[in-house]
Amino acid sequence: MKQACVALALAFSPAVLAAQTATAAQSASVLPEREQAQLIDALLQQRLTQILPMLMQRENIDMWLLISREYNEDPVLKTMLPSTWLSARRRTMLVIVNAGAGKAPEQYAVARYDVGTAFKKAWDVEQQPDQWQALAELIRSKNPKRIGINQSMTFGHADGMVATELELLQQALGTEWSGKLVSAEKLAVGWLETRLPAEIAHYRQLTAIGHQLIAQAFSNQVVTPGKTSTEDVVWWLRQQSTQLGLPVWFHPTVSIQRPSSGKFDQIKAFSAVQSDNIILPGDLLHVDFGLSYLRLNSDQQQHAYVLRPGETEAPDYLSQALQLGNQAQEILTGNFQTGLTGNALLAKSLAAATSKGLKATIYSHPIGHHGHAAGPTIGMWDNQQAIAGSGDYPLYPNTAYSIELNVAVTLPQWGNDIRIMLEEDGYFDGQQFHYLDNRQQQLHLIRSD
Repeated sequence: MKQACVALALAFSPAVLAAQTATAAQSASVLPEREQAQLIDALLQQRLTQILPMLMQRENIDMWLLISREYNEDPVLKTMLPSTWLSARRRTMLVIVNAGAGKAPEQYAVARYDVGTAFKKAWDVEQQPDQWQALAELIRSKNPKRIGINQSMTFGHADGMVATELELLQQALGTEWSGKLVSAEKLAVGWLETRLPAEIAHYRQLTAIGHQLIAQAFSNQVVTPGKTSTEDVVWWLRQQSTQLGLPVWFHPTVSIQRPSSGKFDQIKAFSAVQSDNIILPGDLLHVDFGLSYLRLNSDQQQHAYVLRPGETEAPDYLSQALQLGNQAQEILTGNFQTGLTGNALLAKSLAAATSKGLKATIYSHPIGHHGHAAGPTIGMWDNQQAIAGSGDYPLYPNTAYSIELNVAVTLPQWGNDIRIMLEEDGYFDGQQFHYLDNRQQQLHLIRSD
């Protein structure tokens, strides 16, 4: 036991971690904080000028209001703040005016100062001490017919207008102008889900870093069978992410499936993992891991096999099980089509999987500014029926998705079923789905001798 503790201490020692992190950072080329901030601001400006005009025209919104108080930010407003603003300040009011087809929108901040370079100050406190009245005056001067506010019964991402702000807004506008307020739900979702080509390039890098870290975590650099626990691997991933300057957006999980371990329990695999669950030869490991970088989020799941003494490859039946998971991925991504709803995509893909003899469960979702992002829901792990609301939302071009699913496979060699649980990130260009950094098609292998 003492030798095992010493081995683990060495494996997770600061010197070893620093050396491994330096190697990963060199290959990953994570930008320094200052350069990240500059890039975030440049991408924001591109989004405001290239994406926003099209969306405001598409959704017929003349003016978009985003209003939040500090530490109670609208999810959309947070994506429009400059990189050096980590929260709203006091009460932040952003006003975006549709200037017409082909024209850049007008962008104002009803604040005491500019909000970055994108939103210019539009409040002279000496002339109008009341911020709400200053906002009302600006609105009336632009004479919009439809004023979008972030209210939604379906998407939490698009429901950022809190009750207090709405009440104060309506008081400032009066009955007539309050009648022009409409839900900006589809505009908000469109803003969050639509990706620039430049963002896709950086997304490729982020997913590649995630794959690199998973490959290292599922190797003998990190795992010593019979000594290392699943929680050791989890915290290795957390530490590496932090040292790279890439925060995780959820706590990673590492779970084990092994022969005769009973029926696989998906809930326990992700919410009740034992901290002393020691990794052993013959185990099938699974990881769920997601990083954040440049206001983008990844979400990835892969598998590893722990070789028994004398083995050089995973058993054929496990490799074949992984291929079934890959087949389910191909069915789903092959059915992506502009205008198809998440529910229709789910139904079509499940039917095709069943016809191929696959016992598939599909629960894929958009990714982007959030890990579980705005856009069409494509099934849920605990509900394979149509999802009202978010499942009725259609697929649009230039959007990103996490292809998340599992396939149940009966293994007589193990005496029970296993689940091949895969999750890989990609984007839909309107015609075809593309993986950002390929996908797992072979098991990671960990030696035990």
